[in-house]
Amino acid sequence: MIGVRGRPGDLTEETAPPALIRCKPLVAAALREAALRLSPQIRRVVAYHLGWLDESGQAVESNGGKAIRPAIALLCAEAVGAAPESALTGAVALELVHNFSLIHDDVMDGDALRRHRPTVWALFGVGQAITAGDALAALANRLLQEDPRPEARAAAIELGRATAQMIQGQSEDLAFESRLDVTERECLAMSAHKTGALLGCAGAVGAIFGGGDATAVRRLRSFGRHLGLAFQAVDDVLGIWGDPSTTGKPVASDVRQHKKSIPVVHALRTGGAAGRELGALLSGGELSGDRLTKAVALLEATGSHAFTEGLAPGDSASPWPSWTGAGSTRSLPRSFAALPGSC
Repeated sequence: MIGVRGRPGDLTEETAPPALIRCKPLVAAALREAALRLSPQIRRVVAYHLGWLDESGQAVESNGGKAIRPAIALLCAEAVGAAPESALTGAVALELVHNFSLIHDDVMDGDALRRHRPTVWALFGVGQAITAGDALAALANRLLQEDPRPEARAAAIELGRATAQMIQGQSEDLAFESRLDVTERECLAMSAHKTGALLGCAGAVGAIFGGGDATAVRRLRSFGRHLGLAFQAVDDVLGIWGDPSTTGKPVASDVRQHKKSIPVVHALRTGGAAGRELGALLSGGELSGDRLTKAVALLEATGSHAFTEGLAPGDSASPWPSWTGAGSTRSLPRSFAALPGSC
């Protein structure tokens, strides 16, 4: 899995933080405009993935994804004293890369559902899914390359670096599925790569387009990275204990796939007899039925559920004391305080 999954469904005005509500219309309009640059066949696949079309190609009303990464970029531009619109190109590029990762992620994980609908590969085929993801990544780069502002080159370098780290995290995630000796350090590094990197990039890109100095860019990149680790902790909880009617995923989907998520690694490393029993189940082939139920019960017995839930507010709060810069950047933690619980 690259990044945080699209769960638990669309945010509404009742459930979303005000920061997202304020930024989303701006991002949505620019994202639709950017998608017009795709070829008709690819555009149809992408429009379906983004929730603009149904399975038959008819237009539908949908909130789409949460657009958290572009919101962070816009608000970080504002935090350094610029208009949010100054970072719109970077915000759209971030959302394109994020959705490229989701489409490819579903292929690699074999997930047939996302947001209660067939995934792109399940509906259009693996080839079309790979092509659509590639097209989104290429379009993101093109948007930044064609922006004449000098800040765009720095933003493109930032996004390229973050994308490479995100892909590295996906590679680590896949490799860890066949291992029982994944350490806590390796697990958190994987989370930092596959989720924290792009969220950190969002903070940095917003600061870059907003004209922030090097210190602001560094601090806002760090803010996004810490937020990413909090997101991943929540996502890992939902991947095991989330309600399928809300997540749109099968129960305990991450355990079925032998993912070495934070709760699983915690149980294997610190769970004593229960952790060893869990390891035996994970090394015994496919997990389903009673064996899957037993594995989830062992994760509860080791305290890994509570441990992982405790990481989300703790990790998202950890950067706050270091925010000593001048200006409105101090308001960012309050703007995003509700985000980890909404992913």
